[in-house]
Amino acid sequence: MSFAPALTQISSVRLNRVGFIALWAVQVALAGMFLLAGSSKLFGAAPMVALFNAIGIGQWFRYMTGFIEVSSAIALLVPSVAVFGALALVPTMIGAITAHLFIVGGSPVVPAILLLGSASVLWVRRHQLLGDQTIR
Repeated sequence: MSFAPALTQISSVRLNRVGFIALWAVQVALAGMFLLAGSSKLFGAAPMVALFNAIGIGQWFRYMTGFIEVSSAIALLVPSVAVFGALALVPTMIGAITAHLFIVGGSPVVPAILLLGSASVLWVRRHQLLGDQTIR
């Protein structure tokens, strides 16, 4: 007989003070980075235009990516929807890593770090996807 809760079981998540502060520190840091990166895409910074030219899909993809990053960054700062911001950022960063590895070159370290941060927020707040709002 196992006393470990199943991953699919809804249970109250209680974070201690250090865990709560760490969660918010990660969320605020991610929000700042994604606001900066997404804004540079939306405002047409020359390096972003060149990067998306190299990807070859079109500049509409730059706008879409920028919108996802900015809206997700704002969502990370709102407790009730932070999980959805993290949920949108995980596939976005997987795409960024893939683009760096197979299309444009360069180091995928920064998108990988952002993926780990987003996945961490998603994991800690996963119960909110099922309607449990115990983490504030």
